[in-house]
This record gives sequence, C-alpha cells and structure tokens, in this order.
Amino acid sequence: MASRISELVLDAADPESLATFWSNVLGYVELGREDDGSIEIGPPATGFGGPQPTLILSPSAEPRTGKLRLHIDLNATDRDQDAELARLLALGAVPADVGQSGTESWHVLADPEGNEFCLLRTRLQPL
Repeated sequence: MASRISELVLDAADPESLATFWSNVLGYVELGREDDGSIEIGPPATGFGGPQPTLILSPSAEPRTGKLRLHIDLNATDRDQDAELARLLALGAVPADVGQSGTESWHVLADPEGNEFCLLRTRLQPL
C-alpha cells in the first residue's frame, strides 16, 4: 500500500485573493472554509479525495523568507504552452527569476503573493 497527495497547503497573506487566483488557474471551485480563515479549493466534480489534490490557502501573517523549497508544476490541457502562458499572465501571474538560463523549455512564474510555479511545455490530457 502507498500514500498519495490529497491536499497541498499554501500559507497566504490574503487567502481569498490567492484562492481566486488558483481557482481560475486550475478550474477549481471553493470546497469549504474553516474558522481560522483557511479556504479549500478543488476540482468541481470530485472535490477532496479525487485524482487531483485540493489546495488549502491558510492565513499567515509571517513573511516568506527565501526561495520556496517546494513548488507547483503546471501543464496546459486544452492549449499550447504559449497560449497558456498568456492566460496565466492575464490572471495575475508574473515572470519569476530563480536563476534559470533562459533556454529552459518551461516558464517560471509567481502567483500574486510571489509563490513560484512552473509552466511546463508538454500538454496533458484533461482528467
């Protein structure tokens, strides 16, 4: 028997804003809220426990220090990488420099709170 990732938790200065961003990026919907201000988002058809992990945006007043030790990689499902890059930038992502050479096949971006993520070239089939 093995484990699988069911949730990813991101600390957020503004969970509401970050939940909106990531919901738009991933096609997720709000699944619930906790008394501490955390917001869980996930796939609309399956929610928690499905083949895709949910995201929990957890309020935190602590500033981030240094580079993230874990980041999210994305692949477009219904368009090529250039079209998906344009969509992500229009949603509020910004290019991020983490020391890449410029010849990579992926794009490094940051969400509205500066959390880095990558847009990979390969197009995947939707689930």
